[in-house]
Amino acid sequence: MKLKYGCNPHQSFATIDPLDAAHAPIRVLNGTPSFINFLDALNAWQLVREARVATGLAAAASFKHVSPAGAALAVPLSPELAKAYEVERKQLTPGALAYVRARGADPKCSFGDFAALSDVVDLATAEFLKGVVSDGIVAPGFEPAALEILKQKKNGAFIVIEADASFTPPKRERREVFGMELVQDRNDHQVTERDLAEVVCGELTPDAKRDLLLGLVAIKYTQSNSVGYALGGQMIGIGAGQQSRVDCTKLAGAKADLWWLGTHPKVLGLRFKKGVKKQDRINWRVRYIEGDLTRFEEEALRAALDAPLDLLRSEERHEWLRGMRGVSLVSDGFIPFRDNIDHASKHGVAFIAEPGGSTRDEEVSNACREYGIALVHTKLRLFHH
Repeated sequence: MKLKYGCNPHQSFATIDPLDAAHAPIRVLNGTPSFINFLDALNAWQLVREARVATGLAAAASFKHVSPAGAALAVPLSPELAKAYEVERKQLTPGALAYVRARGADPKCSFGDFAALSDVVDLATAEFLKGVVSDGIVAPGFEPAALEILKQKKNGAFIVIEADASFTPPKRERREVFGMELVQDRNDHQVTERDLAEVVCGELTPDAKRDLLLGLVAIKYTQSNSVGYALGGQMIGIGAGQQSRVDCTKLAGAKADLWWLGTHPKVLGLRFKKGVKKQDRINWRVRYIEGDLTRFEEEALRAALDAPLDLLRSEERHEWLRGMRGVSLVSDGFIPFRDNIDHASKHGVAFIAEPGGSTRDEEVSNACREYGIALVHTKLRLFHH
């Protein structure tokens, strides 16, 4: 199959074909995917399929540049989150609920995402997708009415890919780089609760186990190094592709803080004028939370609001963040120094799952004990490139 183009438009030749012509793992129902669209779709589909198996709940992911901006499960929303995600009074099916959560984890990074669902896409999910900026979706099936809605999106260019839920990939995978072929065993480890059996200190709650399982699956399909924060059945911050693990921890923590601040009363209380588009409302809330508005941005935000602008003060920000608790952190590689724990403690982390195996494991576990953080050694490294 000829693709729109490769990673960049000037890479005009690009194709994709199944290894077994008689049994393709996916089928394009609409649109013309690019090279990156397929990388996102194939990775995102694996994530949601495995998250569904690991937790028993409908799962969704919002992918950008071959890493998830968000991943989530079908867990009911609090009134505050329903308002923050702009889905108040909407009837959400499990699939729609999972995607609303996945999309809401990092709405700035989810702009123009590739969506994935573990379950058949229904009308409620398609209606939500209709109103957001997205490039495509992959799922194991589509209700006829939902498919018709999606085919109309982006003037008919929205990409719809159907995945074969019964497909089993080969045991080994190959890639070519600069005239060399690399071959390796596929990472076919299915994350389960057994991976949380070795509790080094503290205790895991049922919600923590659910969030850690989701986190491990999400990180498995995130470009390494990576660290993820999860709470309430969704990823709330993912730090991907950093050379230093503590930078991953800091980046993911900053994203988690921004997500939590999205439920601050002053953020939820921003009153936009009629006619301000949804994506603009989302972007303005993010910039309002971030707080470093330029003079031009502040003037534009004041003009977009139907009430005087009351900026979020530093003390209000810090006080609200103190309420973020019970967060789960997952790491795709061992935590090498206690500075990761020190920084994680600033973001409400109460549970950590990491492979273990560092020469400083005792130093890291002692730091967890100091902060009252439960620590699990999974013995499972999940690098992904």
